[in-house]
Amino acid sequence: MKPGKKKKKKKPKLGTGKRFKNLSSKLKKKGAKNPKALAAWIGRKKFGKKKMSAMAAKGKKRRS
Repeated sequence: MKPGKKKKKKKPKLGTGKRFKNLSSKLKKKGAKNPKALAAWIGRKKFGKKKMSAMAAKGKKRRS
């Protein structure tokens, strides 16, 4: 590895909900009033309405 280069950490697999949970906790620490709603808004902006709703449905299915 070249000097000055940082090795990137691997992100959790998409669709597991871990990324959402991490983002929500970071937003909460920054003082967001409703961090889960803000994380969902960011996700819809990044992945689109269709893909984000599919991931949310997959997450809800796992919990029950």
